[in-house]
Amino acid sequence: MVEALDKPQIIAHIEKSVNYTLFDVKWLPCSAKLVVLGSHPKDTGALQLYEVSKGELKQVLESEKRHSFKCGTFGASSLHKRRLATGDFGGRLNIWDLEHIAAPVYSAKAHDVIVNAIDGCGGLGIGGGAPELVTGSRDGNSFSDTERCVCAGYDNGDIKLFDLRTMSLRWETNAKNGVCCVEFDRKDIPMNKLVATTLESKFSVYDLRTQHPTKGFAALTEKALKAHTLWCVRHLPQNRDIFMTSGSGTLHLWKYSYPDHRVKEDDSGKKMGVVGSVSLLQNVTLATQPISSMDWSPDKEGLLACCSFDQTVRVCIVTKLARI
Repeated sequence: MVEALDKPQIIAHIEKSVNYTLFDVKWLPCSAKLVVLGSHPKDTGALQLYEVSKGELKQVLESEKRHSFKCGTFGASSLHKRRLATGDFGGRLNIWDLEHIAAPVYSAKAHDVIVNAIDGCGGLGIGGGAPELVTGSRDGNSFSDTERCVCAGYDNGDIKLFDLRTMSLRWETNAKNGVCCVEFDRKDIPMNKLVATTLESKFSVYDLRTQHPTKGFAALTEKALKAHTLWCVRHLPQNRDIFMTSGSGTLHLWKYSYPDHRVKEDDSGKKMGVVGSVSLLQNVTLATQPISSMDWSPDKEGLLACCSFDQTVRVCIVTKLARI
């Protein structure tokens, strides 16, 4: 049990107000810069690049595009190029060179309507295989060239895991509430855990190491108090057993603890998973509106960027993570 005085603290280090609706924020790899994406009142896309400097967010770049931005990722880019892939309200997938932002280096019509979510794998030196992007409502896992899966969450509560090798549905379940976000704990290891956040302040953790033929993966469901809707989940890059969920202006920091034995046999001798437990490490209220997106810095442990519907970008410091 973590003693009260040794608990991590979530500190709002920097706050920056903007004049448009914020939808996503991403750290630029190997830098102290972050990209924010959103929508201007006239329904055009807002893209800004900020640098953390002397306790402030200083604007480095600003660009306005035809369609509002919904989401972005650096997940399929090399560390050398650090190109940003975005999904917009017009259904387009664009890849941008932030040093030459006038036009995308690649553009494709991915969907007929809004691209709600985007993820990438095979880039940033994480995982194996060729760089790939996926759009929709999902998350990606790319442990090796021969194992690549996509998980999608739906507003009816369905969660589906697709095997891209065989282009088939590997597993599905229902979370009993509309799914807002899904994320694997790591992309560069065999599938280990998946967290799905939903409406009504709930999230579920699935142990993906052992799949039972009929019962599927072992799971637990937890409720975050005073969160209403859990909009997003992000695992700490430096420790995959720690993750943050965002709610209606709140952040909750959790730790997952493994059971003594992750596998057991049922009455017929078939192997099935054993789920662990989660404990709340800390929670804080930062905003008056939902926190729609978060991103941990891959380079500095405990540095978190988030954006909310009160048109504010925040940089937070989470302390004492190395002691957990």
